[in-house]
Amino acid sequence: QVQVVESGGGLVQAGGSLRLSCAASGSISKVNTMRWYRQVPGNQRELVASITYTGSTNYADYVKGRFTISRDNAGTAVYLQMNSLNPEDTAVYYCNVQEYRGGSWNNYWGQGTQVSVSS
Repeated sequence: QVQVVESGGGLVQAGGSLRLSCAASGSISKVNTMRWYRQVPGNQRELVASITYTGSTNYADYVKGRFTISRDNAGTAVYLQMNSLNPEDTAVYYCNVQEYRGGSWNNYWGQGTQVSVSS
């Protein structure tokens, strides 16, 4: 059983910052890529940023230069530093952990954390 828990969401004014955290625990095996997604009601979940086990990162165009993804040395925690937030960043943010086990890939999701940016 693998658990993924996000934290760090909240309400912030435009121009402010938040730092999201995500921790994977339980019987997790080799973690490959960890990702942050976000979703607004009525819209599809969209990829915000990702980081591989080697530390290679990738960002959606609309967060480049504002958001930074990082992970801990153990590879079971991932963070998203969000700066210069604007109201369009308001969404539920989800953490995704990709694991390689027994010859197959498994994806685990957290419950999401709400980020609200006021104008």
